[in-house]
Amino acid sequence: MIKKGLSRLGTFFLYLVSLLPFWFLYLVADVLFVILYYIIGYRRQVVQENLRNSFPEKTDEERRQIERKYFKYMADLMLETIKSVSMSKKSVQRRMVCTNPELMDHYFSRGKSILAAAGHYANWEMACLSFGFLTNNRRMIVYKPQSNEVFTDFFNRTRSRFGATMISMRQTLRKMIEFKNELTFTVLASDQTPTREDAKYFTTFLNQPTAVFLGIEKLTKVVDCVVIFYRIDLVKRGHYTYTFVPLVEEPKATKPYEITEAHVKYLESLIREKPEYWLWSHRRWKIKPPEGH
Repeated sequence: MIKKGLSRLGTFFLYLVSLLPFWFLYLVADVLFVILYYIIGYRRQVVQENLRNSFPEKTDEERRQIERKYFKYMADLMLETIKSVSMSKKSVQRRMVCTNPELMDHYFSRGKSILAAAGHYANWEMACLSFGFLTNNRRMIVYKPQSNEVFTDFFNRTRSRFGATMISMRQTLRKMIEFKNELTFTVLASDQTPTREDAKYFTTFLNQPTAVFLGIEKLTKVVDCVVIFYRIDLVKRGHYTYTFVPLVEEPKATKPYEITEAHVKYLESLIREKPEYWLWSHRRWKIKPPEGH
């Protein structure tokens, strides 16, 4: 009870902070960057190891530049995520702009539902808000439950407040089958780390053997929906564009793992373009392939 009470107090504090204007939050982000990077060195060893293994061809100085840019952006992202708690629809529409909305209309007009793979790249939290008003068809966001139920519920309410439906990873297949006779737009992160039990497939991602969820491939073949990548690009501080990138239009005609490789390779190409916007402080490679793989 004490833990839940403190968590609720924490969410109320986040809401109050979210009411502050962007210009003030970015001043806070500048200070937060100094604290995270220079003073406490938050997960710097994890970031450095990930960058070293992902970009062995780069010099130490090049990797240090990426590291510093990453922490600078992470501070912005943390404050922007808090701000998303109370952002208006108008503000989200102004700061997260779609470059090709006609692609969604194209697939829906053909009677095809859409499954969008996304990475923990740029501001995926603000993107979640924009999903709510992308279309009048059913919008579903797949999430991975966290250990703290209060914060999970708090951020799920934030992500869904413009009309999207939040679905736990374990219930995704059941829900997609339930709504397979409707036109749906479903979004899920393609770079989540599977549990050891779910690590059935490994591929090479950023020069390393990487365990990958096969959920996107399995889901799209069951409901026969189009697979796209939801690409987010930073335009300037606090302003983004997103673009729908077609990956697979006929999933049932693909070979095993072809869909998985398609979204993994696209994310890798995106990260290589501007690596500072990916989540480098996450222990993405903690699960190793079995001997002889």
